Amino acid sequence: MILSIVVPCYNEERALPVFYAELKRVLSEMGVEGAYELILVNDGSKDKTQSVIEELAAGDENIVYIKLSRNFGKESALYAGLSNVRGDYVVIMDADMQDPPSMLPEMLAAVEGGECDVAATRRVDRKGEPPIRSFFARMFYRLINKISDADIVDGARDFRLMRRDVCDVIVSMKEYNRFSKGLFGWVGYKTKWFEYENRERVAGETKWSFWHLFGYALDGIVNFSQMPLTIASWFGLFMTFFAFVMEIVVVVRRLVFGDPVAGWASLVCVIVFVGGIQLFCLGIMGQYLAKLYLEAKGRPHYIVEKSNRADVEKTG
Repeated sequence: MILSIVVPCYNEERALPVFYAELKRVLSEMGVEGAYELILVNDGSKDKTQSVIEELAAGDENIVYIKLSRNFGKESALYAGLSNVRGDYVVIMDADMQDPPSMLPEMLAAVEGGECDVAATRRVDRKGEPPIRSFFARMFYRLINKISDADIVDGARDFRLMRRDVCDVIVSMKEYNRFSKGLFGWVGYKTKWFEYENRERVAGETKWSFWHLFGYALDGIVNFSQMPLTIASWFGLFMTFFAFVMEIVVVVRRLVFGDPVAGWASLVCVIVFVGGIQLFCLGIMGQYLAKLYLEAKGRPHYIVEKSNRADVEKTG
């Protein structure tokens, strides 16, 4: 049995040594020391992350590093790691210690014992997060589960352990606009959830600002739901019906009561309101067209600048 551990890294020079030491301790207790591969994907870090990775790799032959040519984003870095695993079981986790390695023995036992195909994790609280961010996060999970067929549990993390065949299915989906949380839920398979309390980063700063998370949430909704397009269609139908009714009212008032229906200010307000709705609907359609445009170009998810393993795919 070989365990593949995929860790996307972006500016994690301070966190990586702490993470690696704790992971080695846990793997030693699990009895899989030597029977694992740790795939560290450097996603265009601007600090000394690559130097730290190469130093760790020099002292551990089980470390595989993949240095991307620039920052492609976490989703692409994750895809690069998953595309190059060799193990029977695959783990995804972050290097900032918010995903505790101490949970791995219990997760592996659940999958190895046939209790589930995927051992996934979720936070039971959001301690340390700004209240406004926590509120919108909860609203996002509720919304996307109602308007899409992606089963995403509130508080779900990318931290999970899965059988190799599940990983292969995830990798086989070549879509450029990736939203892993949605993909994990969409593919199905029997999943057991492991809960834990939120943990602070061991070092460094989060790369996910409120607006980054907001954009990520929009990507998830566009990637897994056609509901925004449906809303735009209903808006158009409603406004057409409303305009038709108002036209009848204007004609009746003019012919029956002789009322010229004066009101320049109100007319301007209506025009601006309808124009706003039209732009809103065009914006929704634009989001889908933009995604389609990116898919049609067929560019690779990532480009590998260098790696210490010869058979690593240079693009994917």
